[in-house]
Amino acid sequence: QVQLVESGGGLVQAGGSLRLSCAASGRTFSRYAMGWFRQAPGKEREFVASINWSENILYYADSVKGRFTISRDNAKNTVYLQMNSLKPEDTAVYYCAARNPSSRVRAREEYDYWGQGTQVTVSS
Repeated sequence: QVQLVESGGGLVQAGGSLRLSCAASGRTFSRYAMGWFRQAPGKEREFVASINWSENILYYADSVKGRFTISRDNAKNTVYLQMNSLKPEDTAVYYCAARNPSSRVRAREEYDYWGQGTQVTVSS
């Protein structure tokens, strides 16, 4: 069982940066691959980034590649999403999630545990 709590969202101007954090509880955190998703109003929840337990396999959505960086600290049971060069279209509620490492990376139905989300708003 893993419980996830996101933090770090807020209001930022276009071109700015934010770092989201996701704190996990549970002794088996390091066994899970972690992901970030986002959901804008009226849109489906979409994949943003994923990282495996050893940090050597990373995936990004094309829309954030080169601007966002996912990382994790297994000793702190925390996963991060560094977001740079933010755009108004990045505005959404951001969720972190955990999945079995062998499951599909980008499919939200493969993720077993979800946080409550944190709002990111980028003004133009």
